Amino acid sequence: VKTGKIGRIGVSNHSLSQVKRVQDILAPHGIKVSAVQNHFSLLYRNSIEDGLLDYCKENDIQFFSYMVLEQGTLSGKYDENHLLPENSSRGKTYNPLFPALKDLLAGLRKLADKYDVSPAQIATAWAIGRGTTPILGVTKVEQVIDAAQASTIILTDEEVSQLEQTAVASGVD
Repeated sequence: VKTGKIGRIGVSNHSLSQVKRVQDILAPHGIKVSAVQNHFSLLYRNSIEDGLLDYCKENDIQFFSYMVLEQGTLSGKYDENHLLPENSSRGKTYNPLFPALKDLLAGLRKLADKYDVSPAQIATAWAIGRGTTPILGVTKVEQVIDAAQASTIILTDEEVSQLEQTAVASGVD
C-alpha cells in the first residue's frame, strides 16, 4: 500500500469485531480497510444485525455482498413446485426450505409485478438499497442486463421493511 502497488485493502467473511480488529492493526501504518465482502441476502442478514453494515457506511468502507440470490433460491425461478436440481448441493440445501419461504417468495413476486421486473431484481435492489454492492453470478447476457436494471429500482422503506419482516418470519437463516 505504501509503495502504491496495492490500492485497497479488503477482507472477506469478517464480523464487525474482526473488521475493527483489522482496522486497529492497520491504523498505526496509516492504512485502513476499504472493502468488506460478506454473504448477505434477505435470508442472511447477519451484517445488519451485528452492526457491520452501519460501521462500513460510517467509515467509508465499501460492502460487497455475495449470495444475494442464495444460489437462485430468491431468483423467482424456483419454489416448492419448481425445485432446484435434486442431486445438486443447491437442491439439497434449499429445496427443503421452500415451504418456509413461500410468503417471502410471494412478496418478491408481488413487488416484481409492481415494478414490472423479476423477483431476482427485487432481491438485488433490496441489497443495493441496503448500501451494498452485489456480486452476482451470471451465466447469460439477460442476467447481466437484469442486474444492471436492478440498480435503478428504488424500494420504499415500507417495502424494505416488509421484505425483511417476511424473511425473518420464515425462520430461514
